[in-house]
Amino acid sequence: MALRALWLLRHDPGAGGAVLFSRRYPTVEIRAETFNGSTHVPVPSDSAFLKALLFELRLIDDHIFVEHRDTCTRINHSSVYSVRTEGGDLWPVLAFQKSGLIYACLPLVEETLEPRPPLLTVRGLSQGLALLLGIVDYISPSRKNEAEMSAKIGQLRNLLIQACPLGTPLNTNIRSLNSSFDDIQEMPTDENQPAWRSNTYKGKPQVNVSITEKVKCMQYDKRDVVDMWQVYGAVNCKCDIEGSAPNVTLTLNLPTNGPPLQDIVVHHCVTSVDPAMLMSSSAEPLDDSVYNGPYKFPFIPPSDSFNLCYYTSQVPVPPILGCYQLIEEGSQLKITVNLKLHESVKNSFEYCEAHIPFFNRGPIAHLEYKVSYGQLDLSREKSLLVWVIGQKFPKSLEVSLTGNVSFGTAGKEHPTDYVCSGNTAYVKLCFRIPDFTLTGCYVDQHSIQIFVPGKPKITACELLKISFI
Repeated sequence: MALRALWLLRHDPGAGGAVLFSRRYPTVEIRAETFNGSTHVPVPSDSAFLKALLFELRLIDDHIFVEHRDTCTRINHSSVYSVRTEGGDLWPVLAFQKSGLIYACLPLVEETLEPRPPLLTVRGLSQGLALLLGIVDYISPSRKNEAEMSAKIGQLRNLLIQACPLGTPLNTNIRSLNSSFDDIQEMPTDENQPAWRSNTYKGKPQVNVSITEKVKCMQYDKRDVVDMWQVYGAVNCKCDIEGSAPNVTLTLNLPTNGPPLQDIVVHHCVTSVDPAMLMSSSAEPLDDSVYNGPYKFPFIPPSDSFNLCYYTSQVPVPPILGCYQLIEEGSQLKITVNLKLHESVKNSFEYCEAHIPFFNRGPIAHLEYKVSYGQLDLSREKSLLVWVIGQKFPKSLEVSLTGNVSFGTAGKEHPTDYVCSGNTAYVKLCFRIPDFTLTGCYVDQHSIQIFVPGKPKITACELLKISFI
């Protein structure tokens, strides 16, 4: 359970890519050569890896068809890639994009790479993902401040010495670490205290659990094109409990006939798990044999907030059905947007907005519109319409927008897009619902078991975040 290398990259469509940070672990690389034997592929230079990964992610040369990358028989269902380099295909590269940055690592595979072993058997993947997400949590708050972000990246090397010594992730909560060596505490003297539990809590025991679900959805409103949607969930915990190694058991439950949880990835502090929970994959069709709970997680919690597990789920219907029509009439565009909230979804939002962008055109010079509910705003750049629906749909659960739009002369500052040209366009809907999950997944507070003296205070909440086109 180790990493051969780790990268933090940036991609700017105009300026190209750059390596912001990289870390290699030579001792792990020697182990990789031994385990992989003749199938071993060395880690390339940072510049070569950057170019190869951007190509694999279709961030460069996306207009060129490359068979090994773009063929329909090669559909990626995960964030694990095979990156083609001069030394061969580098696998498994775990990589994902977040707020303009690319986070990537290369876990150690403790066996030959041909034939490729199942992803579930590569133990370093879950730890690598947890470490990358810890770096995301550490870097993200400073994304809008370039100087602050550069300072944090400069501290990463010292932080990783504590979080991932010799390539082995021990503490994935990067924000809880100290970038200065002066204040690094000695290892705990209690032999039962795990490395990820860096300090002990003193006070009244309490447990806070939060379930957050995000829905990614694409609707085409065409008979010959299948709509797609999927739920991505995360269970976050913060356990303030006395003791060097307290044992906690948390159970996730689903309503009767609720969609099962799939692609479950657990935090390394989980001490045991039912193998049937990990075998359910969204890449395979659902059947009656799929494990549908309850989902029990015994664990020894870290000292700070952490994500206990991640999951996906295939809900039967999207939360909102949408239809977008765009018709060009002379120099004007006629737009129609219809949205309908599904009756099973809680009609109470923190916010609900529909973003309607216009690419490859000039600024909006004239706008006539009619909305059945909410209000319509024009962005400062005059290339985006924002339909603010508000915190509630009307009793009919349906809203509509019609309008006519005309444009001025296009300039370099106005957005362009290779795909969204002519009448090819989209509406992006974003909203957030507190105290609700689309899957119905919840934590029964009475089912949380904590083996410590005293009665703990337990708080559980749910949150649904949506982003779909």
